[in-house]
Amino acid sequence: MGKVKVSIMNNQTEVKVPVGIRLLIRKCCHAVTESEKFQGDSEVSVSFVNDERIHELNKEYRDVDRPTDVLSFPMGENGEYDLNNETGAYILGDIVISLETALKQASAYGHSLEREIGFLTVHSMLHLLGYDHEQDSLHERIMREKEEEILESLGISRDATFVIDEHAHE
Repeated sequence: MGKVKVSIMNNQTEVKVPVGIRLLIRKCCHAVTESEKFQGDSEVSVSFVNDERIHELNKEYRDVDRPTDVLSFPMGENGEYDLNNETGAYILGDIVISLETALKQASAYGHSLEREIGFLTVHSMLHLLGYDHEQDSLHERIMREKEEEILESLGISRDATFVIDEHAHE
C-alpha cells in the first residue's frame, strides 16, 4: 500500500474547524485507500467551504440549485489516474465539504461533527475511487456497506461514540 498525501484547506469562516479534524480526515483517506487496496502513493485535496460556495459549485457542476454536504471531483477514470510527475503520486481528485451543512446534519442525526466529517470524507473518497451510489440501488448498498465498514475500522461507526483526543497533534 502506498501513502496518501492529503492537502486540507479551510476556505470558510462560518464554522470553527474542530481540533483533530485534519488528522481524522487523513486517517479516513488512508483507510479508504487501504480498504480498496489502492496501489501506489496518492494525493487528494480537501477543502472546507460554506453553504453559499458549495451551492455555487453544486449548480455549476451538477446543475442542482441548492447547497449540499460534500462534492467529489474525481481525477481518475476506470481506475486510471494522472501521475504527479514531481511526487510520483496518483492524483485522486478533490473533496469539497460544507462545514455549515455538516454541522446541521450532525445535529439532525444526533452524532458528532467529527462522525459526520468522517462519513463525508470516506463517502467522497469512495467516489474518487470510482464508486457511484447514484447508478442504482445495488451500487448504493455496496457503497454504504463499504462506508460503514471503513468507519467502524476507525472507531466512528454509527454504533460507536466518537471521542476527540484533545491532545492529538495535527
